[in-house]
Amino acid sequence: MEIKATHDLHKRRFSRNLGVGLLLVGMVAIVFGLTVVKVKRGDALQGFDHVVRPEMVPVEGGN
Repeated sequence: MEIKATHDLHKRRFSRNLGVGLLLVGMVAIVFGLTVVKVKRGDALQGFDHVVRPEMVPVEGGN
């Protein structure tokens, strides 16, 4: 005996799962792309660690 998924419910579930999968892949691609751009720009990659860093404190007196 062969088991086949011939019911309409399986088709609807597959299309819904395909849509959710494509959205998930799209979100991962966006985050990956933003990460690549951030790294290539060479900006300061410092995290927020609740420690005062001298390079982040504004200099008083102008320049």
